[in-house]
Amino acid sequence: MRDAVIVDAVRTPVGKRGGALSGIHAVDLSAHVLTALVERNGLDPASVDDVVWGTVSQVGEQSGVVGRFAALAAGWPESVPGVSVSRACGSSQQSVHFAAGLVTAGQYDIAVAGGVESMSRVPMGSARDVPGAGRAYGPLVLDRYFPGGGTFDQGVGAELIAERYGFTRAQLDQHALDSHERAARAVDEGRFTAQIAPVTVTGPDGSVRVLDTDEGVRRGSTLEKLATLKTPFKEDGVVSAANSSQISDGAAALLITTSEIARRNGWTPIARVHTAVLAGVDPVTMALGPAPATAKALKRAGLSIGDIGAFEINEAFAPVTLAWLRETGADYALMNPLGGAMAIGHPLGGSGARLMTTLVHHMRDNGIRYGLQAMCEAGGMANATVLELL
Repeated sequence: MRDAVIVDAVRTPVGKRGGALSGIHAVDLSAHVLTALVERNGLDPASVDDVVWGTVSQVGEQSGVVGRFAALAAGWPESVPGVSVSRACGSSQQSVHFAAGLVTAGQYDIAVAGGVESMSRVPMGSARDVPGAGRAYGPLVLDRYFPGGGTFDQGVGAELIAERYGFTRAQLDQHALDSHERAARAVDEGRFTAQIAPVTVTGPDGSVRVLDTDEGVRRGSTLEKLATLKTPFKEDGVVSAANSSQISDGAAALLITTSEIARRNGWTPIARVHTAVLAGVDPVTMALGPAPATAKALKRAGLSIGDIGAFEINEAFAPVTLAWLRETGADYALMNPLGGAMAIGHPLGGSGARLMTTLVHHMRDNGIRYGLQAMCEAGGMANATVLELL
């Protein structure tokens, strides 16, 4: 039987909004990680059956088929196709699911899955701002969930989650501080070095430098400092900019094939895509999907929460990951051990692949047999993936 294995996973550093990567088109940023896969693995681009590419704000500079244009920008043969995938924040994790499923089914032999988002150049919500576009959900959906008026808002949903679970501002802010501390320690210990393809950037003044470190990681903050920040989604609320994911730029890519084809090419895979599932939940709170997705993945995989040695759960908002912990009973130390989106950043369409890149390298570095990744997604959905170390 065919399987789907991850041969390599690589990412750019994650840039802050308006930061070092803000001058780079999303297609070119995507091409950078495709080129890195070729160089790191001796990959013949002509052998790639498809580039499956997550992109959330498919408007403006990201309105084309980014996966296809990324392959062309990387100088790959015109015979290599590409596709854009959108499942909100889980778009590039879904790209991995699609690629792995088609490899296992025998429709692809070699695929590249990943994603990108340049939130500096294509701000979140840009698609909704197009004249005549209207609300993406349509009136029937709004009537179903807001019959008295109103609309969906992820920040308000995060506040509702915090209220439901009784999370305090101090708990959320401490979670954010932990995320930054873990990420800073990972940077200092070189934990990200093998997974990052440094990017040469030119500043507004013409100066050239190499970006090889995530820009969003902050050091030395305190609960007292974070407590002074506003709570924009609710007066006297608990969700602030500090305990929410950062607006970011970045891309990541994974090389996926079968064990047999990997051997033929002289590649040593890192991990097998063991199980890939989806879940749907209430779209008003919308971000509670990772827990039921995790339960579904574990049941399908025949594993328990105690069998998993590392978790990557996207830190869209601190209440999301704390609620997931409460529901699953997982060990806090094993969740986002190298920091999460509150510290590293959340380049929407690239985040699923970024998390998986971090996860597979962490599993290999520490001999962890099983890892699990889950992400909440707008509309009340979640992806969950179980990886097995090889």
